[in-house]
Amino acid sequence: MRAVRCCENQARVVDIARPTREEGVRIKVKSAGICGSDLHLIALGMPPGRTLGHEFAGVLDDGRAVAVEPLVPCGSCDLCCEGRFNLCRSGIDIIVGVGRDGGMTDEIWLPERCLVPLDSKLAVEDACLSEPLAVAVHGIREGGVTAGVRVAVIGAGSIGLCALAAARAEGAEVSVAARHPHQIEAAERLGAVALEGEYEFVVDCAGTGDALAQAVSLCRPGGTLILLASYWQGMDLPGVSLCLKEIRIVPSSMYAHRHNESDFERAVQILAGHSEVADTLITHRIPLDEATRAFEIAGDRRAGAIKVVLEV
Repeated sequence: MRAVRCCENQARVVDIARPTREEGVRIKVKSAGICGSDLHLIALGMPPGRTLGHEFAGVLDDGRAVAVEPLVPCGSCDLCCEGRFNLCRSGIDIIVGVGRDGGMTDEIWLPERCLVPLDSKLAVEDACLSEPLAVAVHGIREGGVTAGVRVAVIGAGSIGLCALAAARAEGAEVSVAARHPHQIEAAERLGAVALEGEYEFVVDCAGTGDALAQAVSLCRPGGTLILLASYWQGMDLPGVSLCLKEIRIVPSSMYAHRHNESDFERAVQILAGHSEVADTLITHRIPLDEATRAFEIAGDRRAGAIKVVLEV
């Protein structure tokens, strides 16, 4: 069976033993997205001996198409019991594709709780976008974005564009600051309007010091800064401006079930009802056997890549 793993700081397709029946159900993977965190893991030479991939979708043995919520929390700690399983006391071991084998492979066994059935309007080939969109849905919800507010998104990679889609789905007016022309075009296709004035909510999806400085400058006094980026190199916030404006900071991690609402199910609903999201974000579809090339494309944003999807 094929699987994508890190070999000498490169993504390689390797042969592994087909898994025997495990707890849960078998998912025959059909699509797997390459995330920026996958690129960081490859650069760091990890996870050793693990199959990559936490953005994926597939079909069950009975033919049902599903998106996969790639978290396997303990289910018994205080945070899991509150529905905040993204903060499970077990740490990163719960993350499929990091603490355990991921979905860049032919098939995988996971607990049934990870499965989110697909609406007939959402193709399984596009449903791997459910994971990054769920990340954005969670941040938008945690931040308190509602209909009629103005939101600025800093960064227009896949998470930034997902934040745009999630905020617009709540009825917000959204502007996007993007670095590359193809990202600006993608944001406009998804309904972004020009940056102008101050914003009640600013979402950082870039994770750099310059981006955070811009985010604070765009945020109105008393506004909210939502942190959706991955701060691999640490965080450099403009403290004086932040404090003078009394900006509320809302960190966000993955997705959860809060108040009987699933961030992941909401993401699937948005994708099913807005086909333009997948049409805009997925710029490359590449066979699993060509994973090394796919990772090279995903790592070169200047080449026009937004979301590179491996087709299995």
